[in-house]
Formats: sequence, structure tokens, C-alpha cells
Amino acid sequence: MKKTILLFLFSFLTNLVFAQGKVEKGTIVIGKTDSIQSKILGEQRKIWVHVPKGVNEKYPVVYVLDGNGHFSSVVGMIQQLSTINGNTMCPKMIVVGIPNTDRTRDLTPTHIDPRVDSDPPNVTLADTTFYKTSGGGENFIAFIEKELMPHIEANYPTAPYKMLIGHSFGGLAVMQTFVHHNDLFNSYICIDPSMWWDKEKLLKETQKALAEKKFDGKSFYLGIANTLDEGMNIATAAKDTSGDTKHIRSILALQSSFEKNTKNGLKYRGKYYPDDTHGSAPLITEYDALRFFFDFFPLKLTMKDFTDSTGTLATKYQNHYTLLSQKMGYQIKPNEDEINSMGYDFLGRKIYKTAESLFKLNIVNYPESVNVYDSYGDYFIAVGDKANAIIQLKKALSIEENEISRKKLNELEGIKK
Repeated sequence: MKKTILLFLFSFLTNLVFAQGKVEKGTIVIGKTDSIQSKILGEQRKIWVHVPKGVNEKYPVVYVLDGNGHFSSVVGMIQQLSTINGNTMCPKMIVVGIPNTDRTRDLTPTHIDPRVDSDPPNVTLADTTFYKTSGGGENFIAFIEKELMPHIEANYPTAPYKMLIGHSFGGLAVMQTFVHHNDLFNSYICIDPSMWWDKEKLLKETQKALAEKKFDGKSFYLGIANTLDEGMNIATAAKDTSGDTKHIRSILALQSSFEKNTKNGLKYRGKYYPDDTHGSAPLITEYDALRFFFDFFPLKLTMKDFTDSTGTLATKYQNHYTLLSQKMGYQIKPNEDEINSMGYDFLGRKIYKTAESLFKLNIVNYPESVNVYDSYGDYFIAVGDKANAIIQLKKALSIEENEISRKKLNELEGIKK
């Protein structure tokens, strides 16, 4: 019996994953290009958008800075974690990648002149050109808040939950948003941010905000790359005063401030990745952050659940998704196809009470679906309740005429075509 259950479980979950991964013949599409004319930035901005496949569903939105560099990896990771083995680790999410036009302008909070503001002063032509447009961070955040977000919410099936991801200068922009515009996002992934910028001005503002403000309901994950020279470690870097360690020292100071202020309501975790460079840190940081933010998301099913004869499995599902809805701030329902497949499995094993409770759970959650009534009709056919089977099949047909339900109904009523 145990072997049979294991075989079913493997087959069911595998089919569920592959069913969600189908693509059109000859194409693999993970998103689309869109654009918006920004009055605030005075330019046309392209955006890349991934929307999960679903019917009448709404999804959280992840905004990814440096979108041209991180869009595909973030989409792939979220697709994997939101469908893994039928036991999702995070919700399906819309991903909005924001490619750069003037990266230094948009992702830095203040303007600096390297001839004056760098330490020591640096007057090379390359540096002067690089910093020339710096300091447009507030305008860029205003673009996201007042133009990009309304565009996404008007044109895509969005849920209220929002996340911001940024790396390096993008991490600096994440910090600027978190400190000065905290209500824009529910969660923040900050990857090896350039906190050294402008003599650590934003770092000091962050330290003050963490000590004085409340961040109830917000989540934050900080990833720190290994940018140390060979032979150095975190302890020696903290005591170093050279420019070579300025980047990591500023981030370690940021981490220390987060760890000192544990009573401001923020759900926080930071991690140093000794085996990852500034360039390789984003992927592992994003993975760990998603697992941390959504640690409440997986529904843990046991072997006992798959032999349940009391109908409590359906209650377990409903209670779990009620919890998810409370945590995420919008209604989340169990997947109709998943519950339907489980219902038929229990029906095939003649565990009728659990089968019925699963079919009824789908009716509660998807009352406009033809399939849920047709499936409930199959339950009544299996238990020999002709009258109730007819009632359910007629309900299915009242929503939409279909050949399958009509054939079953005709057979039950003794009508020949």
C-alpha cells in the first residue's frame, strides 16, 4: 500500500509540474517587452514583463532593477520555486524588469563630483564622465511609483504584494527606496549594495531610520559578496582603512545596523557569501531571500494525508490557504486542477469521504467553473447516487454547454442521442 501511495504521489506531482511547463511548438517564451513614456524622466522606457499562465488569477509583482541583467534568472527561479513538486515554495509572480538607459543617474541617490567628493579626490576624465549625471535616484523612484506601477496595475493581473530587487548600484537604489519610500514595497532584496557612495551618506540615513522608524509588515534580505583581497577575511577587513575594503566595510556596517535594531518590526535576514563574488552573488541571494520571505508558503503533506479517509485533507488545504491569504494581503486559493486530481485519486481508491470533501472544496473556491460540478457529478455516479449526479451535471451545463457533461447526463436520464 505504501509503495502504491508513493507511486501515486510521484506521478501526480510530476504531471502537475510538467503540465505547468508546456510551451507552444517551436517557442519558449518567458515574457514580453512593453514600454511607457515617462514625463518624469523625459524619455521612453522599455520594460520586460513576465506574467504566469493562469485564468482569472492575480499575482504579486516583483520589480527588478538592472532588468536587462537579471530578468531571465529571476523569472526562471520564481517559476521553479512556485511549481516545485506540487508543493510551492513561493507564489507565482509577475516579474517586471527595468532595463537601464542612464544607470548612474537612476540608481544613485545624490550627485557627486569626483574632483571634490571622492576620497581621495579623483579627477580622471573617465571618472568625471561616469559621475556626471549621478544623483537622479529620487526622480527614478518617482517614475516607478507614479508612472510604472500604475501602468503595470492597469494592464496586468496584479495582486497588492510588491517586491523590489537590486544589485550593486541597484542595491543602493533599493536602500534609498527602503529608507525614504518604505511603503512602496512589501519586501526588498538588496544585493551587495554600493553603500560607500557619497561618503556613506545613505548608510548614515539608513542607520538613523532603523533606530527610529517602524517597519511592521516589511521584509528585507541583504546579500553580501566576497570582495576581499586574497588573505583577508571579514574580521581583518572591518579594521582596515584602505580604499580596497571600503565597499565591503560599508555593507558590513549596514548589516550591523540591521542586527542591532531588532524591535522595529522588520523581518530581516542578512548573509555573507564567502564563495561568491560581486558578480555571482545575485542568484544565490535571490534564492535565499525568496525562501526566507515565503517560509510560510509550503503546505507540508504527509503519507497519512494521502490515505486520509475522514475528509480532513480538504480542511488542511483550506486552512493553509486562509493563512496564506492573511500573510500576503489578498485571497489565495488552492489550485483547482491540483485539488481535482487529488479528488479523482481518492475516488479511484474508493475513499469516498475524502474525495467528496475535495470536490466540494473546489466548488466553494471556483463556483463559476464547469469542471467542478462535472467532477462532483462523477463522485455521485461512483457512489450510485443518480439523482444528485443529475443535479451536478445540470449545474455544469447551466454554466456552459459541453459534450462531456451532456453525454453523462443523457446516459443517466436514459436519453439516446
